[in-house]
Formats: sequence, structure tokens, C-alpha cells
Amino acid sequence: MPIALALKVYAACFTAFFALDLLWLGVVAKGFYQKHLGHLMREDVQWPAALAFYLIYLAAIVILCVLPALEKQSLGRALALGAVFGLAAYAAFDLTSLALLKGFPVPAVMVDLVWGTVLTASVSAAGYLVGRG
Repeated sequence: MPIALALKVYAACFTAFFALDLLWLGVVAKGFYQKHLGHLMREDVQWPAALAFYLIYLAAIVILCVLPALEKQSLGRALALGAVFGLAAYAAFDLTSLALLKGFPVPAVMVDLVWGTVLTASVSAAGYLVGRG
């Protein structure tokens, strides 16, 4: 894949991820997370850490989900790879937190696993659609 196209796909994934996650965290599920995780949440977001996560995670989405789907010319593959990757990545955080942190709530784990799956599948699909032109 030419570097210009890879950057275009990355930018599309970044835009989709940031918009969807901001809508989810800031509007749709804000009250839910406050209710279940409020006792664990910081008052101020540590933006450098959040940005580092976004940059690394999006690179992984492009490499592990979008590029293989573009090679096979399959939107379904982008969705499936994105769903599996999203579930695994969000499970790494949520299930580890459930295992190690006292008071980490099960409802938050369940909702976050579904969100990570849907979000990553959606972002992978967006990247695929931009990449195939």
C-alpha cells in the first residue's frame, strides 16, 4: 500500500474513532460510566496518555484489521477482524481490571466489551471504505 493511501486510511480511522468515542464517552454513556466508575475516575483527563492510546490502537487497527481486509477486498473481513480485535483489546483492560481492582463493576465491563467490539468494527469498516476508494 502506498504511504499516502496508508496515511489517508489512518486519518479516516482516527477521525471515525475519535468522533464515535467522544460521542459515546461524552454524551451517550457519560452517566453510565459516572455511575459505575465514578469512584475510580480522575477529575482531569490525562490527555497525553489518552492520545498515546489512540495513536497506538489506531495503528494496530489499520495494520491488523483494515490492511488484511483491503488485501481480500472484503468489507465483511474488516468488520469481523475489527470486532475480534476490539473485543480482545477491550477485554485486556476490562477483565484485567475486574481481576485485580477492588470494586471494579461488572456492568461496566460488559458494556465496555460490547462498546470496544462495535467501535473497533465500525472504525475498521470506515478505514476499509476509505482505503478501497
